[in-house]
Amino acid sequence: MLSMQLLVAAISTGAIYALVSLGLNLVYGTLRVLNVAHGDLAMIGGYVAYWASTWLGLNPLVALPLAALLCGLAGWGAYRGVFRKLLARNTAVAQLEANSLLLFFGVSTVLQNVAALAFSSTPRAYQFLGTVVQFGGVALAENRLIATLVALAVCGGVWIFLSRHPFGLAMRGLIDHGQAALVVGINVERVQVVSFVLGFASAGIAGVLISMVEAVSPTMGGPLLIAAFVVAILGGLGRIGGGICAAFLLGGLDTFGVALSSPEFRSVLLYGVFVVIILFRPQGLFSKAVNVR
Repeated sequence: MLSMQLLVAAISTGAIYALVSLGLNLVYGTLRVLNVAHGDLAMIGGYVAYWASTWLGLNPLVALPLAALLCGLAGWGAYRGVFRKLLARNTAVAQLEANSLLLFFGVSTVLQNVAALAFSSTPRAYQFLGTVVQFGGVALAENRLIATLVALAVCGGVWIFLSRHPFGLAMRGLIDHGQAALVVGINVERVQVVSFVLGFASAGIAGVLISMVEAVSPTMGGPLLIAAFVVAILGGLGRIGGGICAAFLLGGLDTFGVALSSPEFRSVLLYGVFVVIILFRPQGLFSKAVNVR
């Protein structure tokens, strides 16, 4: 029964990792832009849920659409205000990645400092469905169960959208073959702005879910960004399906590795495996090399 408990914990952790990395992968796949402020967008979602719960007395789940809207609007503004012009210059991929890295690093620094000034650096938490439920001999807190189910639903919904909806197929076409997407008449700019909005919005949703089980703080985005990058690179940077698979692999390594060793070895185990995979399969575990445009 201990192994089943660990398996459920691994699925829960993997679902959160998958959602956190989803937006990062989506934005990179369609625009070749490295959003190192991605974790800070999740931080915004976390604060939206915290203040909605403590100030307004609302169920944090009500904050999900609000956080998605705020972060999605931020994505729309970032694309229209900065990246549309940057992409119009037809900059080489390597230069575009470097420019976006510097731009988003500045955005990340600003967001963290604004949050620290507005809310202080003290971690904040709220109580939400902390009761432990039993099913099949497995114990799981209600808030973590809900966070897991919502994360799975969002990831599954995005995957179905990319696999079945015509616009989602256009988005996948841009991710897989950028030049071919132009040739067949896909409205690349429209796909890119929607990817930006969806990527930012998914980060906000992830922040709300994380706030249900952990405290929020201005610096919480750093560890989330690292986890998102590890998942994205393991799955193949820009590959949505590979990233989701890698998230559950990382969740399993995280959960079972800590259970079989000790919490002190968590970082060593995760990043040790990450380094080994990068050395022997730099394109990621679940994809071929990412096509450049």
